[in-house]
Amino acid sequence: MSNHHPKNTHKFRNAAKLVKNIVKAEHESKAHKTLRSYPGNQNQSTGNKDKEYIHGIEHPGSTGVIYVMDRAMKNGFTYTSKEWANFGQGAPEVGPIEGCMERPKSIEIPEEAYEYAPTAGIPELRKAVANLYNEIYRQRKESKYTEANVCICPGGRAGLTRVAAAIGDVNVGYFLPEYTAYEQMLSVFKKFVPIPTALEEDSNYHIDPDTIRKEIAGRGLSVIVASNPRNPTGQVIQDESLEELVSIAKEKHATLVMDEFYSAYIYDEEEGKTVSVSQFVDDVNEDPVILIDGLTKNFRMPGWRVCWIVGPKSVISSMESAGSFLEGGANHPLQIAAIPFLDPTKFRNEAKSLQKHFQGKRDYVLKRLEGMGLKVKVPPNATFYVWLDLSHLPEPINIGLNFFEECLQEKVIVVPGIFFDVNPAHRRELFESPCHHFVRLSFGPPLDQLELGLQNIERVIKKFTQ
Repeated sequence: MSNHHPKNTHKFRNAAKLVKNIVKAEHESKAHKTLRSYPGNQNQSTGNKDKEYIHGIEHPGSTGVIYVMDRAMKNGFTYTSKEWANFGQGAPEVGPIEGCMERPKSIEIPEEAYEYAPTAGIPELRKAVANLYNEIYRQRKESKYTEANVCICPGGRAGLTRVAAAIGDVNVGYFLPEYTAYEQMLSVFKKFVPIPTALEEDSNYHIDPDTIRKEIAGRGLSVIVASNPRNPTGQVIQDESLEELVSIAKEKHATLVMDEFYSAYIYDEEEGKTVSVSQFVDDVNEDPVILIDGLTKNFRMPGWRVCWIVGPKSVISSMESAGSFLEGGANHPLQIAAIPFLDPTKFRNEAKSLQKHFQGKRDYVLKRLEGMGLKVKVPPNATFYVWLDLSHLPEPINIGLNFFEECLQEKVIVVPGIFFDVNPAHRRELFESPCHHFVRLSFGPPLDQLELGLQNIERVIKKFTQ
């Protein structure tokens, strides 16, 4: 008598399909092989077999978001499409928000603005930036920032690159997971040695001061680079912890470089609270503290590419020299137009309105995800990102890169977690990454796009769980 009952056959096929979906290494995964096929993303430990090599020229790897958007476009995404939801790019919505400042639809351009701006930025804007930090964070401090402590640059990446260009032959520490562009910044200049420290989910990805002290002493770190608030985990170092970090840097003669682009996106604290390491700097020209921020996130003007570096005078002089051979400086007319936004009273009001609006979106996204069985283990208390652990989902969508590719089929864009495993040498197997089972979701877009994207993600989950 035959045992080939149709029901048993159906179960066998499902089991066979499940086994087929289980992949244990890069070479078994279509999604991972696609990533490695892009120029600059080869696994360096296996050797570069690229036949299209031009002598003396290396192809840098694309930053994670650039790869993500390229893959989305290959799957039909356009920036005007209303069928797609973009949870990938790290930008806030730029339309009107209740209580926020109105942005100009046009600007006056004086004749002198047709000339090059100084590489360090126009003096009026540099003074406005210095005044903003003095008023918001340093009213009780005797030492004050001046225009000599500020350098204007054309975007956050340009600011980070200026800093990287000026770092000497030292060990540079950073923390995982971290902002994807750090990978290129930490690899393009060969003078210094980048050394990572992995943060643990069990400790809410907290940068512990005792760990910092041990890392500086044990690994000989001279520079520490970190985003704060943290991209992608949505956590923030603040108050006593941030103050202690500055004290350790001074005590151990290490320089802190803090990327503060999300400093106004703070939740579950007193209304309007913002965070900056500048609050704990005693002497603006002696303390080894450099910060980078701009109009991009806190003012929701990423297209203007007007950002700044704040630090000791000697550092700013180095930043000016680096800018002279890197990119030449920021747009002159937009520097002039940026000055009114930096009024401290306007900034405080902007922060309050931003926080109310984005906290509402955060709460909505977390609730919808939990309803799908995607409870966020470490909810964000800053930024506009959700760091989502997929490890409990079935194969193959428990792997971030596979989940990303499946989401593209449903017209929603997320960022695979491996791009936040900053790995400058590209030697580590992708399957060995501590970020392998994560994706980053942005709740930066407008609410209607969040609703659409979460519906699309739910279809992906149901496809593999029902």
